[in-house]
Amino acid sequence: MAVNSGIEWTQSTWNPVTGCSEISPGCRNCYAKRMALRLKAMGLPAYRNGFCLTCHPNMLNVPLRWKKPQLVFVNSMSDLFHAKVPMDFISRVFDVMNRTSHIYQILTKRAERLAELSNSLFWAKNIWAGVTVEASDYKYRIDLLRQTNASVKFLSLEPLLEDIGDLDLTDIDWVIVGGESGPGARPMEADWVRNIREQCVEQNVPFFFKQWGGFNKKKKGRTLDGRIWDETPRKTAEELCV
Repeated sequence: MAVNSGIEWTQSTWNPVTGCSEISPGCRNCYAKRMALRLKAMGLPAYRNGFCLTCHPNMLNVPLRWKKPQLVFVNSMSDLFHAKVPMDFISRVFDVMNRTSHIYQILTKRAERLAELSNSLFWAKNIWAGVTVEASDYKYRIDLLRQTNASVKFLSLEPLLEDIGDLDLTDIDWVIVGGESGPGARPMEADWVRNIREQCVEQNVPFFFKQWGGFNKKKKGRTLDGRIWDETPRKTAEELCV
């Protein structure tokens, strides 16, 4: 669990599940895997299994103890819709989210399972769903996201690995773009980002540029064409938490 998260588009992280496995090219240099192995070496009990998928029932009630509503990235160290996460455990995670007023941001690469299970889950208006689309071959995840019952649907085009081409942003509420960071980071070209930004502007979808990435992401910063792009969904936290 992390309060005051360093991830630019959220405030806190909540990890009732840790660990994952590769599913597409965006996973190759996974920051969560590097961090999990480091935390295992440090002896943290939650990471005793390293990056093997592990459910943590003892973490389920953590958000119930937070009095101030906040933006919460769910499973920054895993994927809630991984095939090895039992449906019963997913339901328990949703039960906590439905009982609290925080804004929960669920991001997955397993768009098929997200769409398959969506109707079996209750989506309060404070539960957002997003999919990662790192390359054009994975744009089909956007169509699957559209099938869900989430009140806010968002895209994370990170790590952006190529020019993604045309995007249909119908029923999409937010687009986040970022380059890969850390050892072995693959480069991202500015025109790939500009292409996405222009489509967001044309289709009236909020655009958030997270980072250029690279081995030292802070040095490269997150300025695009002279400005910081920090647009967020128009359905604000205040509107969703009343």
